[in-house]
Amino acid sequence: MKTITVKASISYNIYIERGSIKNCGNIIADTVKTRRTAVITDDIVDGLYGKTVTDSLEKAGFSVCKFVFPNGESSKSTETLNQIYTFLCENNITRTDCIIALGGGVVGDITGFAAATFLRGLDYIQIPTTLLAQIDSSVGGKTAIDLPCGKNLVGAFKQPKCVICDSDVLSTLSDEILSDGMAEAIKYGMIRDSRLFDLIASHTLENVSEIIDDIVYSSVSIKRDVVENDEFDTGERMILNFGHTLGHAVESYYNYETYTHGSAVAMGMCMITERECAPEILEKLKNCITAYRLPVKCDAPVHELLKLCSNDKKRESGNINYIVCREIGKAEIKRVTVDEFNRLMEGK
Repeated sequence: MKTITVKASISYNIYIERGSIKNCGNIIADTVKTRRTAVITDDIVDGLYGKTVTDSLEKAGFSVCKFVFPNGESSKSTETLNQIYTFLCENNITRTDCIIALGGGVVGDITGFAAATFLRGLDYIQIPTTLLAQIDSSVGGKTAIDLPCGKNLVGAFKQPKCVICDSDVLSTLSDEILSDGMAEAIKYGMIRDSRLFDLIASHTLENVSEIIDDIVYSSVSIKRDVVENDEFDTGERMILNFGHTLGHAVESYYNYETYTHGSAVAMGMCMITERECAPEILEKLKNCITAYRLPVKCDAPVHELLKLCSNDKKRESGNINYIVCREIGKAEIKRVTVDEFNRLMEGK
């Protein structure tokens, strides 16, 4: 087992080991004092791993209840959040108990937000089951739900007690969901690690399983370093948003139905790179993205996307922050007025 320790406002471990989901009960028992827990998951993940996790927890001495909601970004809403609150109340979950997020980014985000706010906060554990969740959303303490006017607009910082990453579970992912996670892996290479980018670029979706353990460990290590330096997203942590300013706008424009988060981020990375960087950087990025069956552009009118960027949480009064990678492995935070950003994107 590989262990990465995050030293944020609280210190916690990220455990990376194949087969660890079957042993999650013992890992969690060594992490928390309570023996009462609520598992929050979606209907797809529950069918794959719900029984495995419940059996492991009960074998380790836990009393377990479980809440299952429909999969998909549309469930990351106030309606689902209130259902989770009601479920926790009905099952008498107290501040000394813990909840477990079993699933991808949607499950992790909404469960973490519930943990941050229910009874003013209780412990929670992340068991991410998608590549995107393992390398990105489960680490760092950002939790949120979406609003009709934008993505992740209501949230809180809440660090988990631990994160359990089992690469074996990635073998059950569809090509689309695996590609979704690869967009974030490519992002990590672009912003901080040219070696990781070159490794990813030397493979394709068809044979990425050969390097998946390296991708998970390297990506998590990068995020750990960034989070430790800037836990509350006021400086360096903004580099993790490469591709996200426009990516979130793409998701919102299509009502979170047409493109996955990773696909939208891939397009966002390409759009900003096309306008700010040398052609050879854009070519390398596009070649890598297309090797993982991700899109490099969308048909949405730029002016419509820019309207949605105005609702982005990276706005600061009349300014907006966005990330540029003029060299692979190095990221730059740029802060401009909204008007300047709009002119840049419209090519004026």
